Amino acid sequence: MNERSIVHMDLDTFFVSCERLIDSKLIGKPVLIGGTSDRGVVASCSYEARAFGIHSAMPMRMAKQLCPEAVVLRGNAGIYTKHSQDVTEVIKEMVPLYEKTSIDEFYIDLTGMDKFFGCHQLASELRHRIIKETGLPISFGLSINKTVSKIATGEAKPNNQIKIEKGTEKPFLSPLSVKKIPMVGEVTYKSLCDLGIKKIKTVQEMPIEMMSRVFGKNGASIWKKANGIDHSPVVQYHERKSISTERTFDKDTTDVRKLESIIVAMTENLIYQLRRGNKLTACVTFKIRYSDFQTYTLQRRIPYSSADHKIIPLVKELYKSLYKRRLLVRLIGVKFSHLVEGGYQIDLFDDNDKIINLYQAMDKMRERYGDRAVIRATGMEAKSISRWNPFNGEPPPLLPNRRR
Repeated sequence: MNERSIVHMDLDTFFVSCERLIDSKLIGKPVLIGGTSDRGVVASCSYEARAFGIHSAMPMRMAKQLCPEAVVLRGNAGIYTKHSQDVTEVIKEMVPLYEKTSIDEFYIDLTGMDKFFGCHQLASELRHRIIKETGLPISFGLSINKTVSKIATGEAKPNNQIKIEKGTEKPFLSPLSVKKIPMVGEVTYKSLCDLGIKKIKTVQEMPIEMMSRVFGKNGASIWKKANGIDHSPVVQYHERKSISTERTFDKDTTDVRKLESIIVAMTENLIYQLRRGNKLTACVTFKIRYSDFQTYTLQRRIPYSSADHKIIPLVKELYKSLYKRRLLVRLIGVKFSHLVEGGYQIDLFDDNDKIINLYQAMDKMRERYGDRAVIRATGMEAKSISRWNPFNGEPPPLLPNRRR
């Protein structure tokens, strides 16, 4: 079997880079992109802003305090998605197998390509072509697996590349912080620090059994990644088992009319995505989070369906069952799971040709004129329901903000 050659490519400060293509005056300035209200968070920030201690997911209010002179932009998901697609097209044309894991991140499997062409040379040419054709900075790491390549990309940034030779994975990883291991978030990092584990080298020197005892199944995974062991394949397309959408409000609300309007719009849009992807759902979940951060979910199994008149009333029923506390609401969400392949199932007792024809006509109009070309009147208040297709193999766009 060939030794694997896996490339991880990541567009540097992607949203900021896209904005700088539009407005060159932003080059060299601290730039923050994300929700501009007090509730907003930083979706992306330039390296100049990071020098002030700002990072993505930080509350925008805090970021502005750290760097008052920063340029704050609301962002445009449509523009970012378009630039992401341009990069994807270049990659698709040049490599045999790639996996797009987010709007700005790719894994590429070049295994066996070194027979015809040096893998590092091919990755390097691909990177330079992306920079030349799109104007966007991009970095990559090349190694024998996904984990080492992803960490290598982090070390290569900004706008550079690194190859980790086979056999040097452990020495490359050992001096780095355990925070660099994919899957080590803030909570796990704090737990590791509490045990005096700050460098990957310490994890490498521990027995795997000890890591498993302390962190369970995650402990073994962390140990393997720390030792540069990762057999996960580059997968071109993931079959989705669920789709969901949620909305965090700028201001907590008890406006029942507004809540119901957004719930209907979210549900209607998700059902359309089911029909567009030729999918049916057998489980519907509703989620609500109050201003005190107490979160409740309720789910109901249903006969396989992708029909508005079956699912929307059910979601409203779940909402009414949960929304009894009359507290301010911070977030609402809808999720369809247990998805299977299949067209709309006709109910012999309730359905008729009119309903089937109505759905087909509405979906045709949406395909042609956009997801919100035909919507229920009750859902018209929801201005910014996501318009992505969850079943085309592309990951959802990471929206920098959401309007109410």
